[in-house]
Amino acid sequence: MPSVIQVVNLTKTVRTAASEPLTILDGVSLSIAQGESVAIVGASGSGKTTLLSLLAGLDTPTSGTIHLDGLPVHDQDEDARAALRAGRVGFVFQSFQLLTGFTALENVMLPCELAGQKDARAKATAALEAVGLGARLTHYPQQLSGGEQQRVALARAFAGEPKILFADEPTGNLDTATGGKIIEQLFALNHERNATLVLVTHDEALAARCSRVLRLRDGRLDA
Repeated sequence: MPSVIQVVNLTKTVRTAASEPLTILDGVSLSIAQGESVAIVGASGSGKTTLLSLLAGLDTPTSGTIHLDGLPVHDQDEDARAALRAGRVGFVFQSFQLLTGFTALENVMLPCELAGQKDARAKATAALEAVGLGARLTHYPQQLSGGEQQRVALARAFAGEPKILFADEPTGNLDTATGGKIIEQLFALNHERNATLVLVTHDEALAARCSRVLRLRDGRLDA
């Protein structure tokens, strides 16, 4: 099966307050196939979220290459990376990151509209119905529970039918029961759409449900 994510010798170094270089990721190489589900695990500070941000094109590496869907993102500027993500990539964050002035429907429509899809409203409505929020289309984030907000975020991630879904601790702000429901929906949509799923988690049970687990230790992948 062809790789939808291809990473070679990825390194990320930042300057500290004392101007000393700090290596967050060191020579990471990996390949992820279309439809695969992959968990990234590791101790706090091991580089998990940094790796996810680089894979998603939200940040640029110090060195190394990243290809999403066969296209290079490692050497592109912010606008070019955003254009590459549109229609290909979806996100689910721990903090939901919904726009408070937009309704649930408008939040989900936004990435579809940015990708230039003419049927954004229909796709957003269908995505919200798929996560059980068909009766909450006109509700604003502050009118929704934490679990409902995360379901809106999940609908937003899948509405544009992305090939790749990135999730960063998607149940971190939810209670156990609600988090469990979100995970069930996440994997159900992953399987139904054959979208590649890459998630960062500290939950070993959740990681075990993925087809593969990548373990980071001090910025390197465990062999």
